[in-house]
Amino acid sequence: MMRSNAFRYLLTSESVSEGHPDKVADQISDSVLDHLLARDPHARVACDTLIGPGYVVIAGEVRGAGLSLEALRRELPGLVRARLRAIGYGDAASGFAVDDAEIQVRLGFQSREIATQVDREDGRIGAGDQGLMFGYATRETPERLPLPIALAHRILRRLAALRHSGALSYLLPDAKSQVTVEYEGHVPVRLDTIVLATQHAAGSDLERLREEVTREVVLPCLPTHLARDGVRILVNHAGSFTQGGPAADTGLTGRKIVVDTYGGSCPHGGGAFSGKDATKVDRSAAYAARWVARHVVDAGLAERATVQLAYAIGALAPVSITVDTHGTGAVADPLLTRAVTETFDLSPGAIIEVLDLRRPRFLETAAYGHFGREGDAFTWEKTPRTEALLAAVRRQPPEVC
Repeated sequence: MMRSNAFRYLLTSESVSEGHPDKVADQISDSVLDHLLARDPHARVACDTLIGPGYVVIAGEVRGAGLSLEALRRELPGLVRARLRAIGYGDAASGFAVDDAEIQVRLGFQSREIATQVDREDGRIGAGDQGLMFGYATRETPERLPLPIALAHRILRRLAALRHSGALSYLLPDAKSQVTVEYEGHVPVRLDTIVLATQHAAGSDLERLREEVTREVVLPCLPTHLARDGVRILVNHAGSFTQGGPAADTGLTGRKIVVDTYGGSCPHGGGAFSGKDATKVDRSAAYAARWVARHVVDAGLAERATVQLAYAIGALAPVSITVDTHGTGAVADPLLTRAVTETFDLSPGAIIEVLDLRRPRFLETAAYGHFGREGDAFTWEKTPRTEALLAAVRRQPPEVC
């Protein structure tokens, strides 16, 4: 049998649970966003949350029809407490004493200078900020995500389901996972190491926890053909983990941008998503770049693809569009980039319309990744324009290459 000369390497990605302090902050910020969009689909929101032992601070800028900052100061504390309870926090032993927490709302109005750049007199929408955004897709998993981040999310979603159901009653909300996969070239060939740390009730039997979590959570999530040579599974490797959540670690919106995207398998522009309405291209254009990358892969034009977009504040169109298929493309990248430009209107207003980004559905995105997920909320995961993209590729003149 011939041996491959492809280089072998290890790639690791992590995920964090809905109860991790940074993800709690993301969910609160997106809850505020959804709250405002439910009242005014054209609301403008840039909301950050800081959460720590016994306190929550909500800050940022907002704008909307009939919006009252005083009303928000009255309404948002109840919304925050409801979200914390839904995650699984309650008393101090859970990691956050919800009823006793001090909740400060320090929102202000959006700058008029920004507002005039975003909402043009002719009705068109300009980019709410400058920046660069990346989208990525690969055929290595059904989710069109790299295997390490897909598995890291999968493990934590299963852990959360068993916690919420009461099947593993000692579990508490805070958790982190980490998955290391061995690749040969661009192909995953072996699972190397799974790391999972989960918060648990005081007095839990640690050995029982490790055995049950391995059997009930980790093993059902692993593709057996990649685990047949044995895989290291480290559950609560450091020992007891009873003090977790915001009681143990401060959380802040936007600190888990690699968890939110592709686990480090492609570049990241640096902008966070949660708490931002869709005029902020940090969010909407990152969704659009993923949408385009999925079309490229689903159309059979590449095994994997990275799409970069860039905008200037107030711009009505991207200042640059680039498609990189990493040597896996069925056609040359310059040709594919031109076909993408012809197929997709990537102006801020068009992205908002086609991906339906004015309705309140962003809380659903705020934990377990913004990509590779099913459901009506995740419009950027659907690929209705594959035939149009293929037709645009066929129209390109040879000299584009």
